[in-house]
Amino acid sequence: MREDMLRSILSELNGTSADIEASAIISTDGLIMAAQLPAELDEDRVGAMSAAMLSLGDRTSQELARGGLEQVLVKGDNGYVLMTHAGGDAVVTVMAKPNAKLGLIFLDVKRASENIAKLI
Repeated sequence: MREDMLRSILSELNGTSADIEASAIISTDGLIMAAQLPAELDEDRVGAMSAAMLSLGDRTSQELARGGLEQVLVKGDNGYVLMTHAGGDAVVTVMAKPNAKLGLIFLDVKRASENIAKLI
């Protein structure tokens, strides 16, 4: 039931923008709770990397006196990876196209994260 609701949030998130190529909800210890990923991506690897990056981002933000972490953004030649907290126990990871309109994606991911936090 909860997994279906989480998957529904991801479907809605992916549907809000053609720029979003994939998304996942991951526990802070790296386990996939729900995902909409292309077949060629290993869910376990995405989960582990997302949790590790967000943890490192948290530490970096605190150590460098930037306050609480809002998001981690990785930009590569083939697009973006955006990670953000969804409550205290989960991470939302989104993969977007290289020409994505990031402002709109940030808003959509924030809304999805708030809905996920209510469920978890």
